[in-house]
Amino acid sequence: MGKTKEEQTSSGLHNAMAAGSFVKGNITSEADFRLDGRVEGDIACSGKIVVGQKGSVTGNIRCQNAEIHGEIIGTIQTDNHLTLKATARIQGDIRTQTLEIEAGAQFDGTCRMKGEGE
Repeated sequence: MGKTKEEQTSSGLHNAMAAGSFVKGNITSEADFRLDGRVEGDIACSGKIVVGQKGSVTGNIRCQNAEIHGEIIGTIQTDNHLTLKATARIQGDIRTQTLEIEAGAQFDGTCRMKGEGE
């Protein structure tokens, strides 16, 4: 199984999965989650998910906020904000309230922007 760790940050507790780690299966986290490894499965997070440049997910992501630097093959659904950084590669649909896409990011899918309370 992959390497995971919990770290104390100024905003509270968060989980991290290091580069070189691989998990096959679903992940649920009540704290923020940083992924630099590879996941084949769905991720549900009550906080923010950051997928690092070397991180990849083949599956669906559901969270409050997300910042994507790596690769996602699947649906991304955030309750608030999604940021696709310049190195992001997304193949799948997006549903979010607000979306920020940096120049260079790749996105192949559909996007549905929802209003507050939707």
